[in-house]
Amino acid sequence: MSATEDTIRPEFEALLDFIKQNRGFDFTGYKRPTLQRRIEKRIGSVGSDGYATYREYLAANPDEFGELFNTILINVTGFFRDPPAWEYVREEIIPRIARARGAGEQIRVWSTGCATGEEAYTVAMLLADALGDDGFRSRVKIYATDVDEDALNVGRHGKYAAELVEPIPEDMRARYLEHVNHAYLFGSDLRRAVIFGRHDLLQDPPISRVDLLLARNTLMYFTADAQDRVLANFHFSINDDGYLFLGKSELLLTRSSFFVPVDLKRRVFSPTPKVPFRERLLDIVHGPGGGALPHAAGDGRPAKERETAFDSSPIAQLVVDDEGVLTIANQQARLLFGVSAKDIGRPFSDLEMSYRPAELRSRIDESRSEGRPVAIREVEMTASNGERRYLDFHLAQLHTLDGRVIGTTISAVDITRYRNLQESLERSKSDLETAYEELQATSEELETTNEELQSTNEELETTNEELQSTNEELETMNEELQSTNEELETLNDELRLRTDDLNAVNAFLDAILTGLRSGVAVLDQELRVRAWNSAAEDLWGVRSDEAEGEHFLNLDIGLPVNELSKPLRSVLNDGSEPTDLTLGALNRRGKQIEVSVRLAPMELAEERGVIVLMQDNGNGG
Repeated sequence: MSATEDTIRPEFEALLDFIKQNRGFDFTGYKRPTLQRRIEKRIGSVGSDGYATYREYLAANPDEFGELFNTILINVTGFFRDPPAWEYVREEIIPRIARARGAGEQIRVWSTGCATGEEAYTVAMLLADALGDDGFRSRVKIYATDVDEDALNVGRHGKYAAELVEPIPEDMRARYLEHVNHAYLFGSDLRRAVIFGRHDLLQDPPISRVDLLLARNTLMYFTADAQDRVLANFHFSINDDGYLFLGKSELLLTRSSFFVPVDLKRRVFSPTPKVPFRERLLDIVHGPGGGALPHAAGDGRPAKERETAFDSSPIAQLVVDDEGVLTIANQQARLLFGVSAKDIGRPFSDLEMSYRPAELRSRIDESRSEGRPVAIREVEMTASNGERRYLDFHLAQLHTLDGRVIGTTISAVDITRYRNLQESLERSKSDLETAYEELQATSEELETTNEELQSTNEELETTNEELQSTNEELETMNEELQSTNEELETLNDELRLRTDDLNAVNAFLDAILTGLRSGVAVLDQELRVRAWNSAAEDLWGVRSDEAEGEHFLNLDIGLPVNELSKPLRSVLNDGSEPTDLTLGALNRRGKQIEVSVRLAPMELAEERGVIVLMQDNGNGG
């Protein structure tokens, strides 16, 4: 390396570190030649003579960060870019996803490096065509992410110049876009389904349970190591029967173990099967195949390495033997649950971790009796530093090679970052579902449109006559927008009052149902559960999210619901007086109890239903 290169490299790395510290953009995973070329282009534009002086220029001119990011993150995208590949997705991939998900299941799509959102809206139109308007509204969520906030704002508005929408087929353009003053605006249904948000592929946790992931010509900007990290995250994100759609310039997946080609020519891939958590843990604790670890010869290095790998795992892991004694706890488990050396060898049921933050004793018995893994999702706990954390617990039986159960493995996966991201996305969804963003966009429409026109003038070299004509139209539009803004503000106030009333009624009803000591189930005229209170959960061990929407007579609870079929239909059809019954039943712990059941008719508008009150006469639990 020359002396000049020795001088430039530290200055270049110092500039990248300065950008990361001041703006939160980490470009260390990007390919160095491409990154240097684009930064040097910007350095030449401002007249600096090197990386060090350009760093001083950035410190003195904060607005220059935006120009630099626009130069580095070239937002090259378009509708139906590479049409043959999109045609394959339309005819083959989307029908497969629709069949795999069934009629009522949600379909999730993630468009990474989405820039101004053209490809996210492209897949939205294809899904709307395939599922129909009602199916699209109720089932589809498209997450469009990028690190460029300015580009994301363009996507959120869903408004594009006429020349940009030319690749969209004419029938789709007529169905999904509105012609508004020399531009085209996507309809509200498509804009609500596409959720735009800032996301750094190298730093932020990936979106999960994705059926189709678009990463078209995004990975080619990263180094090989960074690509491997991103691909690992993609593999975690995509469902086993999902698909990854790349750009035609990317062939790196031919050397990846995470994905296999579905159609290499059109750059469509599917993930390799994920190794179940239980099998990975068995390999760590007992060696491949689930048997006991072999005794290592010599210095015992294989056994020591396996033990060290288990102890240093980032996932908290415990092992309880078949007699209920805690036998193993790795370092993360010791830190998370406060396990000390004296706790190893003690009965697990005597330790606080067996019931706090989650009841694990009964779940161990459940896993052992049913012979299957058991999961406990999103358990909230408070760490020793007072921080609120969320954990997913996974319990699975350990077997010897001959199939004998020798214990239970318990792992606790920290999902706090995922939960926080999920809450953030839900808040964004809530904001999008209100009219706030549309009102804000309306009030700033004149300034935004003027900026778009100036940008269009620079990029496409349109004539001054077109700009002048557009400005005259914008002056007229401003008067119309002011009037529209006043009407929308009035409408927003009315909607807010109705929402407050609805929330108050819902809170009132929830308080009543929660306060009742009797188990309450509210059934509609088809005997499907509309409400299920906490007392019913405690009595039968069935959560409200498991019961609601199910047919009451099909519920797997200790109450002999088949004996209630005729009384229920009598109360529902005749609207008779309440009917009282006393039945023998088994509560959620399997204890024989006597239950008083009252069936009362319910009429709401034109709909009938039944209220079922269930009370343990012995107050057993």
